[in-house]
Amino acid sequence: TTAPPPTTPPPTGTTPVAINGQLQVCGVNLCNQYGRPIQLRGMSTHGLQWFANCYTDTSLDVLADEWQADLLRISMYVQEQGYETNPAGFTAQVNTLVDKAEARGMYALIDFHTLTPGDPMYNLDRAKTFFANVSARNAAKKNVIYEITNEPNGVSWSTIRNYAEQVIPVIRANDPDAVIIVGTRGWSSLGVSDGSNSDEIVNNPVRAQNIMYTFHFYAASHQDNYRNEVQRAASRLPLFVTEFGTVTYTGDGAVDVASSNAWLDLLDRLKISYANWTFSDAPEGSAALRPGTCASGSFSGTSVLTQSGAYMRDRIRTPDNFPTS
Repeated sequence: TTAPPPTTPPPTGTTPVAINGQLQVCGVNLCNQYGRPIQLRGMSTHGLQWFANCYTDTSLDVLADEWQADLLRISMYVQEQGYETNPAGFTAQVNTLVDKAEARGMYALIDFHTLTPGDPMYNLDRAKTFFANVSARNAAKKNVIYEITNEPNGVSWSTIRNYAEQVIPVIRANDPDAVIIVGTRGWSSLGVSDGSNSDEIVNNPVRAQNIMYTFHFYAASHQDNYRNEVQRAASRLPLFVTEFGTVTYTGDGAVDVASSNAWLDLLDRLKISYANWTFSDAPEGSAALRPGTCASGSFSGTSVLTQSGAYMRDRIRTPDNFPTS
């Protein structure tokens, strides 16, 4: 194995945020300050309530400098001992990670991580409070993207759309420019896991500007029929893969290299941005770090990585080639 690159920060002006600046949606693409389509590639945290020791200055230096990640998805669970138990504490934790990402020139995707219950309306008031706070505090930053509901499930697209049209204006009141990402039906599968497809979104889009739609997949579980729908939807809707795994939808099992390659090759070709689940040492196949890594405090190199982590590090650290004119 080769030695990891030195951990000195890159010169000013060469980070993803320095190059691309304030992002915007143009047509079906995520575009940079020059109006050119780009693809961001990075990692998602696991639940902040469980894995806070995985997100330190040391680990984020490794993610930015060694992995060359463009993006940190900050996964703030609302239930499961998350935000609802301590709104002020979790809001502060998210803001701290936004600052740490900004200092390293990475984009920060603020994920309001709803899963159970699957109806986003259950958390509507919490969402309004949370996004009012973080958008007011971070409005001047260029690195923040808002993901307003993680994986809606058991509800119709019209319910998700109604939720989005109530939460988005709260953000826009403070931050008129940031990109906002809306979850989709059937655990953010564009409806495919519910036997539907992206037509329902195309026919009834969220009435707001500068928004994208979420797609999630787990490579060992979700294969050709899901890839076909993403390819079909990508010419009509701006998509962002805010979460995916190299393993099964349970988050565990072996890495499906063939399906992961097929997925990431497709996303690269379509310039669809992605965050991998997860930059954590959870005892499951989807975790990038071996168990015990976060407690040890040492994140550098490849010996601390699982098969999924080594695979993702190789994919993410290839050159970005962001257009600037």
